[in-house]
Amino acid sequence: QVQLVESGGGSVQAGGSLRLSCAAAGRTLSDATVGWFRQAPGKEREFVGATGINTWYADFVKGRFTISRDNTKNTVYLQMNSLKPEDTAVYYCAADDSFGWGSDVDVNYTYWGQGTQVTVSS
Repeated sequence: QVQLVESGGGSVQAGGSLRLSCAAAGRTLSDATVGWFRQAPGKEREFVGATGINTWYADFVKGRFTISRDNTKNTVYLQMNSLKPEDTAVYYCAADDSFGWGSDVDVNYTYWGQGTQVTVSS
């Protein structure tokens, strides 16, 4: 059994920062592709970024968000800077057993966390 747990969400003002964590149990993440997605109320789940053989991001977060790994802690982070009200959503981490170019399609990921709420006020 594989479990992913997100943490670090909260409420911040526009321009603020948050760092989200994705901790895994039951599987190491060092050989997995890990993606971040978000979902606002009434909206489809949306790709944020992924890390595998390389790290890449959706256009709307480039220059503001950074994905990193700490393999000794089996944790992947999403550092979010210069937050905007439109970043408000539930943020999810997801993992895939392959290790390649991370997919921007949510159905290509096998394991999902429960999500953590991020709220950005103006």
